[in-house]
Amino acid sequence: MTPLARARLSLEGLSVGDAFGEQLFGENAVVLQRLEQRDVRPPPWTYTDDTEMALSIFDMLRETGEIDRDALAQAFAKRMTYARGYGKGAYELLEAVRGGAPWKSASANLFRGKGSFGNGAAMRIAPLGAYFSDDLTRVVAEAHKASEVTHAHPEGIAGGVAVAVAAALAWNERESPKLGSAFVSRVADEVPVGYTKDGLLAAERLSADAPYAHVVETLGNGAAVTAADTVPLCVWIVAHATSFEEALWQTAGALGDRDTTCAIVGGILALRFGDAAIPAPWRAAREKLPLDP
Repeated sequence: MTPLARARLSLEGLSVGDAFGEQLFGENAVVLQRLEQRDVRPPPWTYTDDTEMALSIFDMLRETGEIDRDALAQAFAKRMTYARGYGKGAYELLEAVRGGAPWKSASANLFRGKGSFGNGAAMRIAPLGAYFSDDLTRVVAEAHKASEVTHAHPEGIAGGVAVAVAAALAWNERESPKLGSAFVSRVADEVPVGYTKDGLLAAERLSADAPYAHVVETLGNGAAVTAADTVPLCVWIVAHATSFEEALWQTAGALGDRDTTCAIVGGILALRFGDAAIPAPWRAAREKLPLDP
């Protein structure tokens, strides 16, 4: 499979996961009942900013085969659709870029000059890991560039790097019968020291049969919308997943930022289990991507 075809496969899983998670928001009691009954809403399922930003990354890889930070910032800003659910920080940054501000200063100025440590880089980046999966060093370098456009804080970048590496490894190890804790360890090895890495190391210590409530309590579910609160759970789920569909139900069952966690898990697991593993009804329910005929 070509690098671009791998990226397109990941984008498909990401966007379906995103739309799947998005239609499972609501009052907790109602959502928990829907999860128990495996009850999904009628189509169309709208995708969010997770997919919209991933589309810009995919377009850049298709056109140039690498990340140009200046061009990517412009692409993010041009494509931004207010109704897709952008966070306050991302909205402010991309509005500033639209107004002519350099992305580097706009990104660095967020959150009182600390930069964003949110999960926005992680949510969109799996197709990049797929594209560069033949070269893990390149995955890390390109993920760093693609992340820092909007996330100047090291933790925001770490989240992007972790998911890109996980996507690359999932493709490279797609024939392995089991990923397990060794997979989590390999992802953690590529992530710089910090809270996101600490979360991954905690995920490595949690077995596949650990009580799921304990896993979520330990690793987070994205409710804080930070990289450290989002990425470790997603990588743990991927490490122990047996199918795309079951893993997405499990991911949504953690509640929290479920469009983003499902986008991350979907973008990675499409590479592990293949295109046919994405449920056809879910794919049909997701609104069409601009790339679709």
